[in-house]
Amino acid sequence: MSNNPEPKLEDKLRGVLRLKQYSPRTEETYIQWYKRFVLFQAQATGRMRHPAEMGTEEVAAFLTNLAVNKNLTASSQNQALNALVFLYREVLKMELEGLDAVRAKRSKYLPVVLTQDEVKLLLAGVKGSAGLAVKLLYGCGLRVAEVLALRVKDVDVSGGKIEVRGGKGDKDRVITLPKSLLHSIEEHLKQVRAVFDADRRDGVPGVAMPKAYDVKNPKAAESWPWFWFLPSAKVWDDLERDGSPRSGARAYGRGRHHLHEIAVTRELERAVKLAGLSKRVTAHVLRHLFATHLVLRGIDIRSVQQLLGHSDVRTTEIYTALAKAMRGEITSPLDYL
Repeated sequence: MSNNPEPKLEDKLRGVLRLKQYSPRTEETYIQWYKRFVLFQAQATGRMRHPAEMGTEEVAAFLTNLAVNKNLTASSQNQALNALVFLYREVLKMELEGLDAVRAKRSKYLPVVLTQDEVKLLLAGVKGSAGLAVKLLYGCGLRVAEVLALRVKDVDVSGGKIEVRGGKGDKDRVITLPKSLLHSIEEHLKQVRAVFDADRRDGVPGVAMPKAYDVKNPKAAESWPWFWFLPSAKVWDDLERDGSPRSGARAYGRGRHHLHEIAVTRELERAVKLAGLSKRVTAHVLRHLFATHLVLRGIDIRSVQQLLGHSDVRTTEIYTALAKAMRGEITSPLDYL
Protein backbone atom coordinates (compact mmCIF):
# COMPACT_ATOMS: atom_id res chain seq x y z
CA MET A 1 0.00 0.00 0.00
CA SER A 2 1.47 3.35 -1.04
CA ASN A 3 2.12 6.01 1.58
CA ASN A 4 1.92 8.76 -1.02
CA PRO A 5 -1.41 10.59 -0.81
CA GLU A 6 -3.46 11.07 -3.98
CA PRO A 7 -2.57 14.50 -5.42
CA LYS A 8 -5.29 17.13 -5.43
CA LEU A 9 -7.15 17.69 -8.67
CA GLU A 10 -5.71 21.20 -8.93
CA ASP A 11 -2.18 19.77 -8.73
CA LYS A 12 -3.07 17.18 -11.37
CA LEU A 13 -4.43 19.90 -13.63
CA ARG A 14 -1.29 22.00 -13.19
CA GLY A 15 0.88 18.97 -13.88
CA VAL A 16 -0.85 18.14 -17.16
CA LEU A 17 -0.79 21.79 -18.28
CA ARG A 18 2.95 21.96 -17.64
CA LEU A 19 3.57 18.60 -19.27
CA LYS A 20 1.84 19.89 -22.41
CA GLN A 21 3.87 23.12 -22.27
CA TYR A 22 0.98 25.53 -21.76
CA SER A 23 2.03 29.04 -20.80
CA PRO A 24 1.98 30.14 -17.13
CA ARG A 25 -0.78 32.62 -17.97
CA THR A 26 -2.98 29.90 -19.50
CA GLU A 27 -2.24 27.67 -16.52
CA GLU A 28 -3.51 30.25 -14.03
CA THR A 29 -6.52 31.04 -16.21
CA TYR A 30 -7.55 27.37 -16.46
CA ILE A 31 -7.09 26.89 -12.71
CA GLN A 32 -9.34 29.88 -11.98
CA TRP A 33 -12.09 28.59 -14.30
CA TYR A 34 -11.91 25.17 -12.65
CA LYS A 35 -12.32 26.79 -9.21
CA ARG A 36 -15.20 28.99 -10.38
CA PHE A 37 -16.96 25.97 -11.83
CA VAL A 38 -16.69 23.99 -8.58
CA LEU A 39 -17.80 26.99 -6.50
CA PHE A 40 -20.79 27.65 -8.77
CA GLN A 41 -22.00 24.07 -8.40
CA ALA A 42 -21.46 24.18 -4.61
CA GLN A 43 -23.59 27.32 -4.36
CA ALA A 44 -26.26 25.83 -6.64
CA THR A 45 -26.57 22.50 -4.80
CA GLY A 46 -25.47 23.40 -1.30
CA ARG A 47 -22.58 20.92 -1.24
CA MET A 48 -19.11 20.52 -2.67
CA ARG A 49 -18.77 17.95 -5.43
CA HIS A 50 -15.73 16.63 -7.25
CA PRO A 51 -15.82 17.41 -11.01
CA ALA A 52 -15.62 13.65 -11.68
CA GLU A 53 -19.09 13.40 -10.09
CA MET A 54 -20.40 15.98 -12.57
CA GLY A 55 -20.40 16.23 -16.33
CA THR A 56 -22.05 17.76 -19.38
CA GLU A 57 -25.20 18.98 -17.60
CA GLU A 58 -23.29 20.84 -14.89
CA VAL A 59 -20.81 22.36 -17.36
CA ALA A 60 -23.68 23.56 -19.58
CA ALA A 61 -25.41 25.15 -16.59
CA PHE A 62 -22.18 26.95 -15.63
CA LEU A 63 -21.59 28.29 -19.14
CA THR A 64 -25.22 29.41 -19.45
CA ASN A 65 -24.91 31.27 -16.15
CA LEU A 66 -21.84 33.09 -17.45
CA ALA A 67 -23.73 34.28 -20.53
CA VAL A 68 -27.14 35.04 -18.98
CA ASN A 69 -26.43 36.19 -15.43
CA LYS A 70 -22.80 37.30 -15.52
CA ASN A 71 -23.00 38.98 -18.94
CA LEU A 72 -19.55 37.71 -19.89
CA THR A 73 -18.27 38.22 -23.40
CA ALA A 74 -18.21 35.40 -25.91
CA SER A 75 -14.41 35.18 -25.71
CA SER A 76 -14.51 34.79 -21.91
CA GLN A 77 -17.18 32.12 -22.14
CA ASN A 78 -15.17 30.26 -24.78
CA GLN A 79 -12.14 30.48 -22.51
CA ALA A 80 -14.14 28.88 -19.69
CA LEU A 81 -15.35 26.17 -22.06
CA ASN A 82 -11.80 25.41 -23.23
CA ALA A 83 -10.60 25.18 -19.64
CA LEU A 84 -13.32 22.75 -18.61
CA VAL A 85 -13.00 20.62 -21.75
CA PHE A 86 -9.27 20.36 -21.00
CA LEU A 87 -9.97 19.41 -17.38
CA TYR A 88 -12.40 16.65 -18.32
CA ARG A 89 -10.62 15.32 -21.40
CA GLU A 90 -6.96 15.54 -20.37
CA VAL A 91 -7.13 15.12 -16.58
CA LEU A 92 -10.33 13.25 -15.73
CA LYS A 93 -10.34 11.31 -19.03
CA MET A 94 -14.04 12.05 -19.54
CA GLU A 95 -15.75 13.47 -22.64
CA LEU A 96 -18.42 16.16 -22.41
CA GLU A 97 -20.90 14.66 -24.86
CA GLY A 98 -23.68 16.78 -26.39
CA LEU A 99 -22.77 19.98 -24.56
CA ASP A 100 -25.62 22.48 -25.04
CA ALA A 101 -25.40 25.87 -23.35
CA VAL A 102 -26.65 29.39 -24.01
CA ARG A 103 -23.73 31.09 -25.74
CA ALA A 104 -22.78 34.71 -25.28
CA LYS A 105 -23.03 36.86 -28.39
CA ARG A 106 -19.72 37.92 -29.86
CA SER A 107 -19.31 41.68 -29.84
CA LYS A 108 -18.89 43.43 -33.17
CA TYR A 109 -16.96 46.66 -32.85
CA LEU A 110 -14.42 48.64 -34.80
CA PRO A 111 -10.99 49.21 -33.22
CA VAL A 112 -9.97 52.66 -32.01
CA VAL A 113 -8.36 54.60 -34.85
CA LEU A 114 -5.66 57.26 -34.58
CA THR A 115 -4.34 59.35 -37.41
CA GLN A 116 -0.68 59.02 -38.32
CA ASP A 117 -0.04 62.45 -36.79
CA GLU A 118 -1.58 61.26 -33.51
CA VAL A 119 0.59 58.14 -33.55
CA LYS A 120 3.68 60.26 -34.22
CA LEU A 121 2.81 62.47 -31.25
CA LEU A 122 2.20 59.42 -29.06
CA LEU A 123 5.45 57.65 -29.96
CA ALA A 124 7.48 60.82 -29.43
CA GLY A 125 6.69 60.52 -25.71
CA VAL A 126 7.74 56.91 -25.05
CA LYS A 127 11.15 56.05 -23.62
CA GLY A 128 13.26 53.19 -22.33
CA SER A 129 12.89 49.49 -23.08
CA ALA A 130 9.12 49.64 -22.63
CA GLY A 131 9.04 52.56 -25.07
CA LEU A 132 10.95 50.53 -27.65
CA ALA A 133 8.40 47.74 -27.17
CA VAL A 134 5.58 50.23 -27.83
CA LYS A 135 7.26 51.36 -31.05
CA LEU A 136 7.61 47.76 -32.22
CA LEU A 137 3.92 47.11 -31.55
CA TYR A 138 3.05 49.81 -34.07
CA GLY A 139 6.09 49.51 -36.35
CA CYS A 140 5.80 45.73 -36.83
CA GLY A 141 2.19 44.96 -35.89
CA LEU A 142 3.25 42.60 -33.12
CA ARG A 143 1.08 41.27 -30.33
CA VAL A 144 2.28 42.19 -26.83
CA ALA A 145 3.19 38.59 -26.02
CA GLU A 146 5.18 38.37 -29.26
CA VAL A 147 7.29 41.46 -28.64
CA LEU A 148 8.02 40.42 -25.04
CA ALA A 149 9.04 36.90 -26.10
CA LEU A 150 11.64 38.11 -28.60
CA ARG A 151 15.18 36.75 -28.20
CA VAL A 152 18.34 38.54 -29.33
CA LYS A 153 18.66 36.08 -32.25
CA ASP A 154 15.16 37.02 -33.47
CA VAL A 155 16.09 40.66 -34.13
CA ASP A 156 18.34 40.92 -37.18
CA VAL A 157 19.51 44.53 -37.40
CA SER A 158 21.87 43.97 -40.33
CA GLY A 159 19.16 42.14 -42.26
CA GLY A 160 16.49 44.62 -41.18
CA LYS A 161 13.99 42.03 -40.01
CA ILE A 162 12.33 40.43 -37.00
CA GLU A 163 11.53 36.73 -36.86
CA VAL A 164 8.45 36.01 -34.76
CA ARG A 165 8.70 32.47 -33.39
CA GLY A 166 5.71 30.51 -32.14
CA GLY A 167 3.17 33.31 -32.50
CA LYS A 168 -0.56 32.80 -31.98
CA GLY A 169 -1.47 29.40 -33.40
CA ASP A 170 2.22 28.44 -33.09
CA LYS A 171 2.98 30.13 -36.43
CA ASP A 172 6.30 31.76 -37.38
CA ARG A 173 6.58 34.84 -39.59
CA VAL A 174 9.13 37.43 -40.71
CA ILE A 175 8.52 41.18 -40.51
CA THR A 176 10.62 44.07 -41.80
CA LEU A 177 12.13 46.26 -39.10
CA PRO A 178 11.36 49.98 -39.41
CA LYS A 179 14.51 51.70 -40.65
CA SER A 180 13.88 54.54 -38.21
CA LEU A 181 14.36 52.10 -35.31
CA LEU A 182 17.60 50.42 -36.43
CA HIS A 183 19.92 52.82 -34.59
CA SER A 184 17.78 52.71 -31.44
CA ILE A 185 17.81 48.90 -31.52
CA GLU A 186 21.60 48.82 -31.92
CA GLU A 187 22.00 51.06 -28.85
CA HIS A 188 19.44 48.99 -26.95
CA LEU A 189 21.33 45.77 -27.72
CA LYS A 190 24.52 47.27 -26.27
CA GLN A 191 22.66 47.82 -22.98
CA VAL A 192 21.18 44.32 -23.12
CA ARG A 193 24.66 42.86 -23.70
CA ALA A 194 25.88 44.58 -20.54
CA VAL A 195 23.04 42.93 -18.58
CA PHE A 196 23.85 39.57 -20.14
CA ASP A 197 27.55 39.85 -19.30
CA ALA A 198 26.75 40.86 -15.72
CA ASP A 199 24.47 37.84 -15.33
CA ARG A 200 27.22 35.53 -16.50
CA ARG A 201 29.72 37.09 -14.08
CA ASP A 202 27.23 36.88 -11.19
CA GLY A 203 26.28 33.29 -11.90
CA VAL A 204 22.64 34.07 -12.64
CA PRO A 205 21.04 30.99 -14.23
CA GLY A 206 20.13 31.16 -17.89
CA VAL A 207 16.79 32.32 -19.23
CA ALA A 208 13.75 30.06 -19.62
CA MET A 209 13.72 28.06 -22.81
CA PRO A 210 10.76 27.07 -25.01
CA LYS A 211 9.38 23.53 -25.02
CA ALA A 212 12.20 21.98 -22.98
CA TYR A 213 14.79 23.09 -25.55
CA ASP A 214 17.29 23.34 -22.70
CA VAL A 215 17.18 19.54 -22.42
CA LYS A 216 18.21 19.22 -26.07
CA ASN A 217 20.76 22.04 -25.84
CA PRO A 218 21.70 22.69 -22.16
CA LYS A 219 24.08 25.55 -22.98
CA ALA A 220 21.54 27.55 -24.96
CA ALA A 221 19.89 29.04 -21.84
CA GLU A 222 23.11 30.88 -20.99
CA SER A 223 23.98 31.90 -24.55
CA TRP A 224 23.75 35.40 -25.99
CA PRO A 225 21.49 34.52 -28.97
CA TRP A 226 18.82 33.09 -26.65
CA PHE A 227 18.90 36.00 -24.18
CA TRP A 228 15.79 38.13 -23.97
CA PHE A 229 15.68 41.10 -26.36
CA LEU A 230 13.71 42.94 -23.66
CA PRO A 231 15.03 41.55 -20.36
CA SER A 232 13.52 42.45 -17.03
CA ALA A 233 15.50 44.87 -14.89
CA LYS A 234 15.39 42.48 -11.93
CA VAL A 235 16.37 38.87 -11.35
CA TRP A 236 13.45 36.74 -10.14
CA ASP A 237 12.89 33.57 -8.14
CA ASP A 238 10.52 31.06 -9.70
CA LEU A 239 7.90 30.67 -6.96
CA GLU A 240 4.33 29.49 -6.74
CA ARG A 241 1.63 32.00 -5.77
CA ASP A 242 1.98 30.96 -2.10
CA GLY A 243 5.72 31.69 -2.14
CA SER A 244 6.88 28.08 -2.26
CA PRO A 245 9.49 26.96 -4.83
CA ARG A 246 7.91 26.00 -8.13
CA SER A 247 8.18 22.41 -9.23
CA GLY A 248 7.52 20.51 -12.44
CA ALA A 249 8.30 21.12 -16.07
CA ARG A 250 8.22 24.92 -15.76
CA ALA A 251 10.45 25.25 -12.69
CA TYR A 252 13.54 27.32 -13.46
CA GLY A 253 14.60 28.50 -9.99
CA ARG A 254 16.37 31.86 -9.96
CA GLY A 255 16.85 33.70 -13.23
CA ARG A 256 15.97 36.68 -15.40
CA HIS A 257 12.64 36.94 -17.15
CA HIS A 258 11.65 39.23 -19.99
CA LEU A 259 10.04 42.63 -19.48
CA HIS A 260 6.58 42.41 -17.92
CA GLU A 261 3.49 43.39 -19.86
CA ILE A 262 2.55 45.83 -17.10
CA ALA A 263 5.67 47.88 -17.87
CA VAL A 264 4.56 48.27 -21.49
CA THR A 265 1.00 49.15 -20.46
CA ARG A 266 2.17 51.80 -18.00
CA GLU A 267 4.56 53.36 -20.50
CA LEU A 268 1.81 53.50 -23.11
CA GLU A 269 -0.64 55.05 -20.65
CA ARG A 270 1.97 57.67 -19.70
CA ALA A 271 2.64 58.52 -23.34
CA VAL A 272 -1.10 58.80 -24.14
CA LYS A 273 -1.55 61.23 -21.28
CA LEU A 274 1.54 63.21 -22.29
CA ALA A 275 0.25 63.45 -25.87
CA GLY A 276 -3.13 64.71 -24.63
CA LEU A 277 -5.07 62.06 -26.53
CA SER A 278 -8.69 61.55 -25.50
CA LYS A 279 -8.99 58.12 -27.13
CA ARG A 280 -8.42 54.88 -25.23
CA VAL A 281 -5.22 53.47 -26.68
CA THR A 282 -4.15 49.97 -25.68
CA ALA A 283 -1.20 47.91 -26.86
CA HIS A 284 -3.46 45.94 -29.20
CA VAL A 285 -4.79 49.18 -30.70
CA LEU A 286 -1.28 49.82 -32.01
CA ARG A 287 -1.40 46.50 -33.86
CA HIS A 288 -4.72 47.55 -35.42
CA LEU A 289 -3.17 50.87 -36.44
CA PHE A 290 -0.20 49.11 -38.06
CA ALA A 291 -2.60 47.23 -40.33
CA THR A 292 -4.94 50.16 -41.02
CA HIS A 293 -2.13 52.54 -41.93
CA LEU A 294 -0.58 49.94 -44.26
CA VAL A 295 -3.89 49.62 -46.11
CA LEU A 296 -4.07 53.41 -46.29
CA ARG A 297 -0.69 53.36 -48.05
CA GLY A 298 -1.95 50.89 -50.64
CA ILE A 299 -0.60 47.59 -49.25
CA ASP A 300 -2.87 44.75 -50.38
CA ILE A 301 -4.95 42.94 -47.77
CA ARG A 302 -3.27 39.54 -48.35
CA SER A 303 0.13 41.00 -47.51
CA VAL A 304 -1.29 42.61 -44.38
CA GLN A 305 -2.81 39.26 -43.44
CA GLN A 306 0.61 37.60 -43.63
CA LEU A 307 2.29 40.35 -41.63
CA LEU A 308 -0.31 40.05 -38.86
CA GLY A 309 -0.21 36.26 -38.85
CA HIS A 310 -3.96 35.88 -39.40
CA SER A 311 -5.15 32.44 -40.51
CA ASP A 312 -8.24 33.81 -42.27
CA VAL A 313 -8.23 36.90 -44.49
CA ARG A 314 -11.75 37.72 -43.26
CA THR A 315 -10.19 38.67 -39.92
CA THR A 316 -7.99 41.17 -41.73
CA GLU A 317 -10.69 42.70 -43.94
CA ILE A 318 -11.92 44.98 -41.15
CA TYR A 319 -8.91 47.19 -41.85
CA THR A 320 -10.15 47.87 -45.37
CA ALA A 321 -13.32 49.41 -43.92
CA LEU A 322 -11.31 51.42 -41.40
CA ALA A 323 -9.00 52.72 -44.12
CA LYS A 324 -11.96 53.78 -46.30
CA ALA A 325 -13.47 55.70 -43.41
CA MET A 326 -10.15 57.44 -42.70
CA ARG A 327 -9.74 58.37 -46.38
CA GLY A 328 -13.18 59.91 -46.37
CA GLU A 329 -14.39 57.52 -49.08
CA ILE A 330 -17.59 56.95 -47.10
CA THR A 331 -19.39 60.24 -46.82
CA SER A 332 -22.65 61.22 -45.17
CA PRO A 333 -25.70 61.99 -47.34
CA LEU A 334 -25.98 65.22 -45.37
CA ASP A 335 -22.92 66.48 -47.23
CA TYR A 336 -24.78 66.17 -50.55
CA LEU A 337 -27.61 68.50 -49.54
